[in-house]
Amino acid sequence: MMDTPPRAHDSGGVSARITELDAAKQRAHQEIGIHMTESPQQKLHVAFASAEAAPFVKTGGLGDVAGSLPQALKAAGAEVVVLVPKYDTIAQEYKDRMEHLCDFYVPLGWRNEYCGIERLNHLGVDYLFIDNERYFSRGYPYGFFDDGERFAFFSKAIVETLQYLPGVLNGFTCDVLHCNDWHTAMAPVFLREFYQASPFYQSIKTVFSIHNIAFQGQYSAKVLNDILGLAHIPAAAFQLTCGPDAVNYMQGALNYTDAITTVSPTYAEEIKTGEFGEGLDGILRRRAPILQGIVNGIDTVGFDPATDQRIPAQFTASDRSGKAVCKARLQEELGLEVRDDRPLMVMVTRLTRQKGMDLVTYALDRILSSGVQVAVLGTGDTDYENALRYFEGKYPGTMAARIQFDPALSQRMYAGADLFLMPSLFEPCGLSQMIAMRYGTLPIVRETGGLKDTVAPYNQFTGEGTGFSFANFNGDEMADTVFRATRLFWDDRDAFNKLVDNAMAADFSWTRSADVYMAMYHNLRPDIPLPQPEVEVKPTEKTKPVEQEKATEPEVAPADEPAATAVKKPAARKTTARKTTVAKATAPKTATTKATTTAAKTATSAPAAAAKPATANPAQAKIDLDAVLPTIDPKPAATPAAEPKPATSTTKVVPKATRRGKRK
Repeated sequence: MMDTPPRAHDSGGVSARITELDAAKQRAHQEIGIHMTESPQQKLHVAFASAEAAPFVKTGGLGDVAGSLPQALKAAGAEVVVLVPKYDTIAQEYKDRMEHLCDFYVPLGWRNEYCGIERLNHLGVDYLFIDNERYFSRGYPYGFFDDGERFAFFSKAIVETLQYLPGVLNGFTCDVLHCNDWHTAMAPVFLREFYQASPFYQSIKTVFSIHNIAFQGQYSAKVLNDILGLAHIPAAAFQLTCGPDAVNYMQGALNYTDAITTVSPTYAEEIKTGEFGEGLDGILRRRAPILQGIVNGIDTVGFDPATDQRIPAQFTASDRSGKAVCKARLQEELGLEVRDDRPLMVMVTRLTRQKGMDLVTYALDRILSSGVQVAVLGTGDTDYENALRYFEGKYPGTMAARIQFDPALSQRMYAGADLFLMPSLFEPCGLSQMIAMRYGTLPIVRETGGLKDTVAPYNQFTGEGTGFSFANFNGDEMADTVFRATRLFWDDRDAFNKLVDNAMAADFSWTRSADVYMAMYHNLRPDIPLPQPEVEVKPTEKTKPVEQEKATEPEVAPADEPAATAVKKPAARKTTARKTTVAKATAPKTATTKATTTAAKTATSAPAAAAKPATANPAQAKIDLDAVLPTIDPKPAATPAAEPKPATSTTKVVPKATRRGKRK
């Protein structure tokens, strides 16, 4: 039989295969005018797509996420770019700093639309703005009759942009495309249906994040052909259709993406039910293995009471004298009685049913009559606005309603209040309760979504907790929880202050969330190594060589008897027959002892032998070669060679059951 040559000798064939694939990849990119950089990729490259990003454009929590999470991902070891529409409402100071990278045309249905890419580096992260005046030169990001076409273009432009980045952005080659909400939901669909045949796109994995499942992007089925260009693909049309004559952008993303995330673990469970799933619960239950809830973070640098210049006085967890100043100034500003002995409860919210305003208007009369001061900031439904104005007139000095949008005032309310009310009907994550805790204001929340995951309810027996909570969407239950918090404020100020300490010590940084996202990215792209933590290298100290002691010869029982049963009492009998027996048994014992001594000496010299460099191992060479292959042609990992067994004594103690012939 002919011997099989070792794998190491086949390096020529493997090199030829690598060269062939590299050449094919180079030809594919030359067709679209891209010259790839040949430097090896060391970091995970993430393209983060969002319809808004703070500080450039922000209408809700999505803008905060897109403004903070990419920076945390970069700090965790990833290379990140953020793709955002270039809205006309972006401040001119940011537009003046933008650099034009490239422009091209995006096929969208029967039309080709212009797309320009403008780059702006903000806090170490590259933000790429998709420029198209027809779609994005509007007075507001959303709310137009052609939003379906506008964000279908944005999704298609995202995918088109990826192939130009290696040539215009220092060789950036996307590994993971992370899309957010329905505005970017068509990107995973376009990537799979129109671009998967290109070698450049085949290794890109997609992640889709649900920030609010109530907004899904539903439009007439006519967009399938006229805008999306997917009517001729039955599988795509089927997975987008949500009714007799309607398509759903978010539904398409959930069917096509490689991983699904939402903004809290509890919300991830809630949207799999009919009550919270908004018609998509069936798909989410089917795709539950790839669904994960990751709690958002907040900007702990921007929201820091110790350095925040937007509040009247700074304070820390150990010295909260400044918070008392903030409360007095806030009471004076809002026209409330300036009294430290009265608890001040605030709300900074949209005035909608989803934010629990039904419960507030129901219970507010009862709460105000008990002596609790209440201040509300926000805009929304007219009925709720008028109700708040009514209570402000009925309880002067106790109730304050500010029907307006005022970020500066909201900051002063976070810092000056004692309690923060957030009784949402549903809340995917919520940032306000985390900001309130950061400023030492205890939240009162309903146990739903991210509110349940971020607020630990007060335990009167142990003193643990970071706030107060109630379970059911019920006005009386909410009022009872408010009274429980105010009684603690009045009757046991030490316990109340202990809760404030706990709340201010809670960790809501983006670093914690970014670590979870990075683990998910690397599960999708295991071929890219995890970033190694930086370890401070300390100078090695010279150590004196330790002299090896000579191994003592162990006492070993005869091979035919267990050591525990060896008894020397019968040898005391001095008979001729016994002497003969002992003399015969001496020879085997002497041979055994010599063998044991030899083995012990061999074991003693083993460390010295281990210090010598190991010789080349064909099995190891096979592993080293395969380590290169997954980046070109993934194959199952080779089984590592077995380690040599350490030297052991030749004396074998046979178990009693074995000597009797019983084998397992």
